[in-house]
Amino acid sequence: MKVKKLLAYTLLPLALNSCIQDEAPNSEAAIDQCTGDDVQYAQISAASRTVTLYVNKGADLSRQALRFELPQGAYIKLDGQKANDVPFMHDQDNDVTYSYSGVADFSGQGVAQPTRRFTVVSEDGEWQPSYAVNLVLTEIPLTLKFDHLFDHSPYDYDILFERETSTNNVLQWSSGNPGFKLTAMASTPQEYPTLMDRAGYSGGCAKLVTSDTGSFGAMVKMYIAAGNLFVGRFDLSNALTNAPKATKFGFTFYKKPLRLTGWYKYKAGSQYTESGQPVSGKTDTGDIYAILYEPADKADMIDGEWETSPAQKAKIVSMARMTDGGGTPEADNWTPFDLPFNAYEGRAVDARKLQDGKYKLAIVFSSSLKGATFAGALGSTLYVDEVNIVCE
Repeated sequence: MKVKKLLAYTLLPLALNSCIQDEAPNSEAAIDQCTGDDVQYAQISAASRTVTLYVNKGADLSRQALRFELPQGAYIKLDGQKANDVPFMHDQDNDVTYSYSGVADFSGQGVAQPTRRFTVVSEDGEWQPSYAVNLVLTEIPLTLKFDHLFDHSPYDYDILFERETSTNNVLQWSSGNPGFKLTAMASTPQEYPTLMDRAGYSGGCAKLVTSDTGSFGAMVKMYIAAGNLFVGRFDLSNALTNAPKATKFGFTFYKKPLRLTGWYKYKAGSQYTESGQPVSGKTDTGDIYAILYEPADKADMIDGEWETSPAQKAKIVSMARMTDGGGTPEADNWTPFDLPFNAYEGRAVDARKLQDGKYKLAIVFSSSLKGATFAGALGSTLYVDEVNIVCE
């Protein structure tokens, strides 16, 4: 009997290893997404094999560090690079390969939309489509309408973006949806914390819902996920280790903001909780705010820990916030808000620094004011629409 057990335990790993080895290499080769420190929006066409990247107008085109999201096992190379010159890694939780092409030089071409070519190579090496990657200089739109969505493929959740018809100004909104995907609590875009709702004040609107993270969330002590939407990017690598640091806020801004205006509705959930436990006597509230700040460099961004970080607060120049940090009052009907940008700790906006692109603007919406620390009420819902950045 002992011999049989020993033989079984010996053969099992060999059998499993054989199954893994027999799995056919992936034949997919495409660019699913592209991000970067200067990228505000990425428009990808698989049909024409083009990627149009809208980057802030002050970007250094000679040093564009781009991060490509590819099918499992694929890698990407720039022009004549060899395969082994391009490091890549596989994120098994999301079945996605992130390939880092290093720093690409788009400068010195003397054209309005500089272009470099990248080749994607499938895991099995059979497919090697070439993509033209174009850069377009742009700014954050001043009118934010929440009317446009990416195609869901290859995503399971809504990704909202803005586009001004009269300019090249575009913006891709970020949210915590990529982190919520890890919980496996949503099977449709409507079950994620952040989504588009078609019944806005005018056209579509943003709908943010504080949601249950289930057994996975309880295991990692992240009991709820507030619906959030923000200017910036979401860093999935921090989602499970330090969720507030996963939200990186702000893009370069060249105007002096005076007010943040728009429309909202808000309904708090019935039971407030902290660390997964019910708390009596507390009612949830949403959050709406904007921050103009001076980063240490172009790659620097404030994050979800800014309220408890003296170092991050020291970068803030001015702020506009609903009821001075007290949250959004409940409102069953569409209600206007008009939030002035006030100097933060007496600091003033420097006109020359504005012109030189030394400031970043963050705009943040959340269905739970304390959602970053997993305090709030399930079902709390914030709707936001027709937001305007009024500038000098």
